[in-house]
Parts: sequence; C-alpha cells; structure tokens
Amino acid sequence: MFVLELSYTAPLERVDALLSDHVDWLNTHYASGTFIASGRKEPRDGGVILAVGADRAAIEEVVASDPFVTAEVCAYRITEFLATKTSPELAAYRQELPA
Repeated sequence: MFVLELSYTAPLERVDALLSDHVDWLNTHYASGTFIASGRKEPRDGGVILAVGADRAAIEEVVASDPFVTAEVCAYRITEFLATKTSPELAAYRQELPA
C-alpha cells in the first residue's frame, strides 16, 4: 500500500484550472482499483491518496500521469507501507510482514 502526498508548487488558480482533469484521472484509478481513498489537505496546500499497486514502479508510473504533474503544479511524496492492521472494510488490503 502507498500513501501519495501531493504538495502544490503553483498558485491555487493554476491548480484549480486543472482540477477537472485531475478528478477524471482520479476516477480512472478508482475504477481500476488502484486508489481506495483521497482528499484535500487542510490547509489546502495539496492532497493525499491511498493507493495499492504491485510495486513502487507501478505507482510512480500512475503518479507521472496525473495532470497536476504533467502541468508541473504539484510534487508527490510516495510512502510505501505494509498495512498489517485494517478495519474490516479494508481486510482485502491487509498484508503480512515478510519472514
């Protein structure tokens, strides 16, 4: 599992101009099962996405296709973690620690 933290690098006017394209991109990755939660940070200086993927390279490829990235209005910090404990609703994403 991955935590994708977006930090805006451009004024909100530029971010907002791309918001519809970004939401379409989000919807594509929700439909594929890659994204399981997302939202704006408060204060509004970026956002957070919870994602699942085969490996970091696959997630980096997804991130690179974000319209916010291609327009250079945000930077991503990608943190991989092992979800060893989850709510019952997220049990399908639960992972075991490596031996």
